[in-house]
Amino acid sequence: MAKIFVAKYSNQANVKCFRVQYENQADLLYYEVQHENQAKGDEKWFYVNYENQATCKIFWVDYENQADIKVFKVIYENQAKWRTSNRFRNRLE
Repeated sequence: MAKIFVAKYSNQANVKCFRVQYENQADLLYYEVQHENQAKGDEKWFYVNYENQATCKIFWVDYENQADIKVFKVIYENQAKWRTSNRFRNRLE
């Protein structure tokens, strides 16, 4: 279950993420769920307001070369998946 907290500073995060413009540029295609109990695996994200509620803390970077993971938000749940091998696979949940 990926309960995501967005950190204010990069040194507070477990993973640095970069939003890509196109699906085919991403390592991970993620889907944002509306309820905590819908968050499953790395691919379905539920944003939390407090650090202690999170399974993973991310930081949004400004440049692709600063990122651990390149992500793309999909509009359909069944599109969410890892597209590449990545050392952060199974570490967001």
